[in-house]
Formats: sequence, C-alpha cells, structure tokens
Amino acid sequence: MKTTWKQILTFSLLMSTSVTWANENKVLIAGCHLGEIRSEVQCGKLEVPENYEKLSGDKITVNFAVLPAIDNSEYKPPLMFLAGGPGQAAVELATGLNRVFREARKTRDIILVDQRGTGKSSALACDLEDEEDVYRILPKQLDVQEVKKCIAQFKGDVTQYNSENAIRDFDAVRAALGHDKINIYGGSYGTRAALVYMRMFPNSLESVVLDSVGPIEVPIGMFGQSGARSFNLLLENCKQSESCNKAFPDLAQEFQQVKARLAKAPISIDIQHPRLGSPTQFVLDDEKFTGNLRFQLYGMEGRSMVPLVIHQAFLGNYQPLIGLIARTEGDQLVYTGLLFNIVCNEDIPRVSEMARKLDSENNFDGGATHLGWDMICPYFPQYRPSEEFYQPVTADIPTLILSGELDPVTPPSNGDYPAKTLPDSHHIVVENASHTVAMGTCASDIINEFLTTKTPKSLDESCLNDIPQETFMTSVNGIQ
Repeated sequence: MKTTWKQILTFSLLMSTSVTWANENKVLIAGCHLGEIRSEVQCGKLEVPENYEKLSGDKITVNFAVLPAIDNSEYKPPLMFLAGGPGQAAVELATGLNRVFREARKTRDIILVDQRGTGKSSALACDLEDEEDVYRILPKQLDVQEVKKCIAQFKGDVTQYNSENAIRDFDAVRAALGHDKINIYGGSYGTRAALVYMRMFPNSLESVVLDSVGPIEVPIGMFGQSGARSFNLLLENCKQSESCNKAFPDLAQEFQQVKARLAKAPISIDIQHPRLGSPTQFVLDDEKFTGNLRFQLYGMEGRSMVPLVIHQAFLGNYQPLIGLIARTEGDQLVYTGLLFNIVCNEDIPRVSEMARKLDSENNFDGGATHLGWDMICPYFPQYRPSEEFYQPVTADIPTLILSGELDPVTPPSNGDYPAKTLPDSHHIVVENASHTVAMGTCASDIINEFLTTKTPKSLDESCLNDIPQETFMTSVNGIQ
C-alpha cells in the first residue's frame, strides 16, 4: 500500500520527555550511499517509544540520514528536511534534496528523517499493491474489503503514528546528534509539521522555512476550490499565450465536454502496460480524468502538457493522458497508510458540511477530492489531537514563507495564516511557480541566504523576477 491508494484516488506534531529519551540512548550511525549521491553519507537509527506517555512500553526505530557538510571547518547548525504528504519518507528523497540544497550543504549538514509510518521507520504498509490498478480501476471502484485487509496488516498502535509524535521523534534525532539548535525546512504537509515543531520545541529551532503552507487553521483534504483556482489560472495563461490560444482556442469548453462525456459513459481501452508491457485495460471516467489532471498541476512541467491532453481527449485520443500517467506513475512516493491515518484523524473531522459544500462548488472537479476520505476514513483507528494542536502558532523564530501563485493544493492564501501570527516572518508569493517553490526555482538560493542571515524581510529576491511564465506544448511532437 505504498502507492496504490494514491494512484487510484489521485489527490493528490512532551518536550522534556523526548530530549531525555534521546540523551539516554545511543544513536547508531554508519557510512552509507544513498541514491545517486556519489560521496558517502551517514545513515542512522534511533530507538524511540511508540507511545511517549509509556516510556517503558513498546519501541520503534526511526530511520534517518545525514548528508554531511562539504566544508565542516566552521560549525553551522544543520538543516532538517520535513517531508510532505503526509506520507513521504525523507531519506528516499535524498538524491533530489542533495541537488536542491546543494548551496546549503556546502557549509552545513542536511538531516533527513523518515517520519514514523514511512520508509524504514515502521512504515504503515501492506502487500496488497497491484501495479495495474492505476490504469484499470476507477476511484469509485476501490474495494473497501481490500482497505480493511491492508489496515489489518499494520503493526503496532496506529493511533501513535500522529503529527505530534513525529515531531517528538524529529527532536529526539536532533538531540541524539548533539545539536542544540537546528534549522528546519518543511514543504507541503512538512509545513504543518514545522509549525507543530515551532509550538512544541521552540528552543530547538534557529530558523524555519515554510514552503507551500498547510496551516494549522486550514484542514488538509478540501482541495476543490484550490484545484479549480489553479486550473483556471492555467486556462487564463493559455489564453494569454499566442501559441497556446491559437492551438486550443476553445480549451475551457473542450474540458467541460470531455468531463460530461466521461461522466455519462466511462471508456475502456485495451492497452499495453507502459512499464510492464503486459496487456491491460485503461478505464476512464470524469473523476479519474480530472484527478490525473490535478496531479499535473503540481509542477510546471506537468502543467505545460495539460492543454494538449485535454484537446486530444476531446478528439477521442487518450494516449497522451496514458503517457502522462505513465510518466508520473513512479513519482507518487507516498505511504498512504500514514497519509490517511493523519488526515482522517487530524483534519477531516474538523470539516463541516457547509465547508464541504462550498469546496464542491467549483468548475474543475466538484467534490471529487472528498471521495477518498469518505471511502477510507471510517475504517482507520481513531485518535484526536487536543484543542491546543489547532491554535495558531506564535513562536518568535525567524521564518521564511514561500507560496506558488499557481499551486493547486496550498494556495498563497494559506501562507497568509502563519504570516499573520509569526512575529518574525516574511511571505513571498512566486508568480510563476506551483507547489513546493524551492524544488524548481532559485528560491533554494534565497533559502540559503536566509539560513545565513536569519533576516526574512531583507533577502535578495530579485532572481524570482527571471522565472519565465508558463509555456505549453501545442502538439504531440512537443512544439510550443
């Protein structure tokens, strides 16, 4: 269950206790190689309580890695990466993060921790994955019995795999590595984790970067309005582009017609599995169509292909869509057990019927993003955070906030929440960027400057002006 539910549904926090625990238990570290990083790095494991209120109870092992500073002649507090999802395993992202944070790594360590429930930190995983499901199964056909079987395979007390315990683990790793303070970068759900870290362990943090914010005040999971906003910006940018508008002058109408056609009569096409080469079926309805388009809105490369995919679908050719799914099929590195465990317990219970209704009133995919939560949340073991968990964070820590104007899940308005309550913060909205700004723009250089100066309001942001407006493929030959 590492990826299957995400592929089918396509959606896509005791200070003294943890420090004491880390100081009393030795951390295990050894040299290792990760991904495509040529130099040797450090891999480590730390045993922590599964339940921090029962220190003598069951233990779990937290997996982490340290990408050592290239020049460590002068000690600088490291940067810890808090992964997104929820459900990403940070260590599995080492290759890409080594590239994005290459400037920061020149003079400081980068710490990657697999959040409990992901990677090699007692992953909430099962063996029911089917590599053909992404092509032949519709979202509404998800087998609830398979979901129950999968949850039954999870080991340990699933209610302890929550955001607050994850932060206790992260701070235990910090203490075990001997750092008085660290800097943290959170992307997407990682920003929620970072905000919880700021509340629970403010004295452990030197500075914070929040990239594509999932604020405490906004429940994760209601993506109808934000997705429609992002898609409508794409339509407008296509109209403003001479080549895109010439190739697809009726794009908005074609999109609605494809949706209506698939809602009335889903299609089934015999295809060769793009990776396995085996015969399979590609089944598509309106919800699967918009769900896969939504996933492409996360990044600029994916967005560039959306108009062409819509137009070809309008003409009855679904091969470009199949190719797009195949291109991103392996990118969905999310442990969906943890994804649903956290969102179903920490966010969805806070969503009112009125909020659901308002989120569904959009011209992109209606309430389709609610489907997964409705189908799966009732079967997860329940826990509920305290009311304190949901209060705005006010920690006086230098904080840089980044938002992409085109983001389909964490729009710039999300970044306004921490910007209002964090006294030493600055919110930058990048016009021509989508989700997790630092991963594909010069914002990573701005972050490096911020880590050095700790002055969020006086950074050199000029490079952001050079980010080009989004461009679009206008033919199957890739001509723009």
